[in-house]
Amino acid sequence: MNAGILLLCAAYVLSQFYRSFLAVLTVALETDVGTTPEDLANASGLWFLAFALMQIPVGWALDKVGPRLTSGVLLLIGGAGGAALFGLAGNPTHISLAMALIGVGCSPVLMASYYIFARVYPARVFATLAAVLLGVGSLGNLLGALPMAIAAEAFGWRQTLLGLAVVSGIVALGLIWAVRDPEKVAHEEKGSLLDLLKMPALWLIFPLMFVQYAPAGGLRGLWIGPYLTDVFGYDATAVGNVTLLMGVAMILGTFAYGPLDRLLGTRKWVVLGGNAMAAVALAVLWLVPAQTPWLPIAMFAAVGFLGASFPLMMAHGRSFFPPHLMGRGVTLMNLFAIGGVGVFQVITGRVHRSVAEAGGPAVAPYDALFAVFCLSLVAGLVLYLFCQDRTD
Repeated sequence: MNAGILLLCAAYVLSQFYRSFLAVLTVALETDVGTTPEDLANASGLWFLAFALMQIPVGWALDKVGPRLTSGVLLLIGGAGGAALFGLAGNPTHISLAMALIGVGCSPVLMASYYIFARVYPARVFATLAAVLLGVGSLGNLLGALPMAIAAEAFGWRQTLLGLAVVSGIVALGLIWAVRDPEKVAHEEKGSLLDLLKMPALWLIFPLMFVQYAPAGGLRGLWIGPYLTDVFGYDATAVGNVTLLMGVAMILGTFAYGPLDRLLGTRKWVVLGGNAMAAVALAVLWLVPAQTPWLPIAMFAAVGFLGASFPLMMAHGRSFFPPHLMGRGVTLMNLFAIGGVGVFQVITGRVHRSVAEAGGPAVAPYDALFAVFCLSLVAGLVLYLFCQDRTD
């Protein structure tokens, strides 16, 4: 681990924070800015969609420019600039624009790290390195829970976001100074994204990649807060405690998945089994009436733990990429994963509003979005059953 990798890890902490902190600001933003749950769902979705759409140019830049400038410049402009805009927001549109800009800024950070791992380290340890970085970086997920609630109460949410803008700028400048680009790959082939899209093996991995992170990312990033507030009357501190628990579960799940491909000699069946159990947890949230908050809280934690197969799926996809298309390959996989969260945040926001407007119990809109997450994950798993298993 050199200074560049450590700073990329710090940048990924910020990325995880920015995708998850909205859940604990639900009440504050509704009071100060006039946001609704659908506004926040759209804003969260825009973060993920902007992040996903940037994966194509980021992949090209990693292969052609290198991870140093790609990560540092985008984090400086998007991350620091977006956080500053959020802190100054006066209406829901400002919140949405700020989240989209932050998504652009965070878009290259994890993939810059994975690009370096794929180019510099042995292929057989890629999944473990990817999981370690993801697990450590997921501390940002924890910081976006109770610590964010405490900071917002102590200093104000605006002041907290402006402070984070300064921190993001410092980390971005550090990336430009410390990250070292791997040597360019010497090759005669001319490759493009189309060469990857022509690989049949990947098209059975993409659908599950699109849906597998959406439940954990969507619930932890937003819906857990409104659910606990509307159904059980939780305040911001109590919501912060539960989101902290789910964040810890996601980190533990990431570390648990990391070495399993080498220990069990398979990637496909580890991913399939873990996500099938996540679908069961979502079915419980959807179908089992909750008389107390403890059952749904346990299922949120289970979804977070079992839905943490992202690094193992990245390793599965990476095993098919030629070296000179490594940057575009890992970002293509990330486009499906993060784009899926963005699409599902927008869809579930509309589902929530539609069911809420129809009347009924407070839990009904949330049961509907749990159903969307569960059925989509099952559909992705059915297609993944037919994909080719591959280890290094």
